[in-house]
Amino acid sequence: MFIKTIRNGKILALGMVSLLLILAMPVIGQAQQPQSTIFQVSTLSALMSGVYDGGIDCKELKKNGNFGIGTFNDLDGEMVVLDGNIFQIKGDGRVLPVYDGSKTPFAAVTFFEAKQKMEVVNITNMDELSKALESNLSSSNLFYAIRIDGDFAYVKTRSVPKQAKPYPPLTEVTKNQPTFEFHNVKGTLVGFWCPNYVGGLNVSGFHLHFISADRQMGGHLLDCRIQQGKTQIDTINRFTMVLPESDAFNKSNLGKDWAEDIKKAEK
Repeated sequence: MFIKTIRNGKILALGMVSLLLILAMPVIGQAQQPQSTIFQVSTLSALMSGVYDGGIDCKELKKNGNFGIGTFNDLDGEMVVLDGNIFQIKGDGRVLPVYDGSKTPFAAVTFFEAKQKMEVVNITNMDELSKALESNLSSSNLFYAIRIDGDFAYVKTRSVPKQAKPYPPLTEVTKNQPTFEFHNVKGTLVGFWCPNYVGGLNVSGFHLHFISADRQMGGHLLDCRIQQGKTQIDTINRFTMVLPESDAFNKSNLGKDWAEDIKKAEK
């Protein structure tokens, strides 16, 4: 009788432990869900140096994100990744769909999931937009994906023409960059805000591209006036990078201070 009671006790204890584990499984699952991640191809400093040959194609890029920006092999225009589709804004301003085999020397993408929503109204320039967005960022040490769908009174963009080897550095290319101006257009801003400590990895602060709702115009954003816009912000706390496997990358001097060069190229 005494032995039987002990056995029943053991069985009961094991049953309770099993039940507790089963009940805990959803909680453990929630805690282990992957966080938002930026997947980046190469470094901005490499692009600044003229490393315009990429090793990753757009099919692979889309496996790592449905939202983002970048460029294409030979620095052939600006990239917009929106809702899982990749668009190329050529140096002459044309917007083209991109096939999976196209390659990129520099891009950053994420699986966009809005964690914060807000409206922006009567924004008169890029500085005003930056201040409005930054006032809603929870920390200056995290990354943010930014999407704004709206009515734009004015948009100024640029693109870059396809380059030939030997590639010039990006600051030389952008000295004669084609610029485009649009008025009273619906469209979307796509891009990221990166913290200051990223250095030559990416642009610190805002880096935004524009594409019109009819997918006929776009480019790297230089300035804008927004009548009204629906803003979505995704807070990101993970960053992964794939580096090029090329002699051009291996031999580039990426250790210099790129801050001034990046500012010139971006503006």
